[in-house]
Amino acid sequence: MFSLLKPKVAATTIPTEQIEPTYKRYRMQALLSVFLGYLAYYIVRNNFTLSTPYLKEQLDLSATQIGMLSSCMLIAYGISKGVMSSLADKASPKVFMACGLILCAVVNLGLGFSSAFWIFVALVVLNGLFQGMGVGPSFITIANWFPRRERGRVGAFWNISHNVGGGIVAPIVGTAFALLGSEHWRTAGYIVPAAIAVLFAAVVLLLGKGSPRSEGLPALEEMLPEEKVALNASHSGQAPENMSAFQIFCTYVLKNKNAWYVSMVDVFVYMVRFGMISWLPIYLLSVKHFSKEQMSVAFLFFEWAAIPSTLLAGWLSDKLFKGRRMPLAMICMTLIFFCLLGYWESDSLLMVTIYAAIVGCLIYVPQFLASVQTMEIVPGFAVGSAVGLRGFMSYIFGASLGTSLFGVMVDRVGWHGGFYLLMGGVICCILFCYLSHRGALELERKRQEGASQQRLEPAQAQ
Repeated sequence: MFSLLKPKVAATTIPTEQIEPTYKRYRMQALLSVFLGYLAYYIVRNNFTLSTPYLKEQLDLSATQIGMLSSCMLIAYGISKGVMSSLADKASPKVFMACGLILCAVVNLGLGFSSAFWIFVALVVLNGLFQGMGVGPSFITIANWFPRRERGRVGAFWNISHNVGGGIVAPIVGTAFALLGSEHWRTAGYIVPAAIAVLFAAVVLLLGKGSPRSEGLPALEEMLPEEKVALNASHSGQAPENMSAFQIFCTYVLKNKNAWYVSMVDVFVYMVRFGMISWLPIYLLSVKHFSKEQMSVAFLFFEWAAIPSTLLAGWLSDKLFKGRRMPLAMICMTLIFFCLLGYWESDSLLMVTIYAAIVGCLIYVPQFLASVQTMEIVPGFAVGSAVGLRGFMSYIFGASLGTSLFGVMVDRVGWHGGFYLLMGGVICCILFCYLSHRGALELERKRQEGASQQRLEPAQAQ
């Protein structure tokens, strides 16, 4: 790994009396940096979707070619989330995230100056690969700076960054079009977002923090004793310095049943999510006979309803469910099952829109809770690897089931076949939520046993 990406070692330590205020300030800076950084990744990802009408018109690309470009980015991103998140375990989170943003910006510059289809394919694949550099550092930063009891709320705040980022792409590109004119669609669609991404990368480097230890502070488990109990109860010792990212992945993730349970939760969540969002426009226009304007309203509600629900879910999982993430996920998936039935069977414009909004409101909750659960089933030094496995599984398998397999089912047996597929996915998701919950309870029991043993040892020594 390049020396630039390696985590730094603190030259000095923070004086004891300054540890608490410095820790509070640094952790808020760290959270803000990954929020803004991940938001920026969506500016140089979703801008491609906004440019597709111009690609079709100006470069005379067919719908099949545009679909191929989108699929290439999706597959490359899924693979990259697995590989890059694992590599992030051995890197400085802020440098890794900023480098990914800059590389995405460079690719977008290339898109702005390209005309050949196969060059577009290569650049889109590269963009998908570099996009995977944003997820791992985000979860690693949260795990490094925030204790388990706060990760629901903190993770919820970070999670809405992709909703915000995806939502501001259209105004950014639209403003660029208004100022530059449609004849400069390449500059407006690619180069302006690239310039903004570079600015955000600079902010990540300025605000971002590594681990508390790399900033001259004690490690999180030293400042908060309950975190030390939680880690040591599940995994003995720290990661040896000579362990590679692949060794960490094999030792702490590949052989960890809980990592597989939570990854399968995400597979079926993504299956339902992509099955809804990818086919919602066609289904509402062709089957429910919505107008384009009515379909756009339903689509908007599906996407933006996730923001308040995610924030509420983070608070509920921390406070009401005492850090247990999966019970709320199972409740949401059960409600989604019945809303899918309503969305499928109802003929009322209002009710179909309401059902779509409720599914959009709820589907991001188990996805977010699975991401928080991931940070709690492996030691801190393996978080990126666990996130990588989950990301790879969710995009390569989950998104494919919700898009390709759904389409096959619709072609062969009709729309009812697609909805049976989604409802089967909901049931499978609930099953893996339950298994993941049981695994979390087992780890919790081990933590309590470890805490009891630590309290007994001093007494026995006396």
